[in-house]
Amino acid sequence: MPSESRQPRMRPVPLLFEPSVPEPPDERFFDLDDLTDPQEVLTRSTDLAEAFRAAADRAVDYQAMAAARMADPNRFDHLTTAQVAARAGWGEEYTAKMIEHGRRLLLERGE
Repeated sequence: MPSESRQPRMRPVPLLFEPSVPEPPDERFFDLDDLTDPQEVLTRSTDLAEAFRAAADRAVDYQAMAAARMADPNRFDHLTTAQVAARAGWGEEYTAKMIEHGRRLLLERGE
């Protein structure tokens, strides 16, 4: 679970395109294989790694908010922690932490 105060070291590069589906044996990853300058490869791959980390952190936050909403006792169809864990494929302890994290995020958003 990401810490609330963790900020990316740099702004992630926007992913403006979907990588093409490679056909073996010509596997390409965001055209990094086509770059010849090592500094350019390092810069671009670092930018991609930061973008993927930021996307993963944001996705985890959305998971937490969804779990919190599903477990909200004010909802007529709320689920128990065990039920949320089963749906998400998480352990109950992790699910309880995600629900709490999601509640904090929802409070911050005014929801």
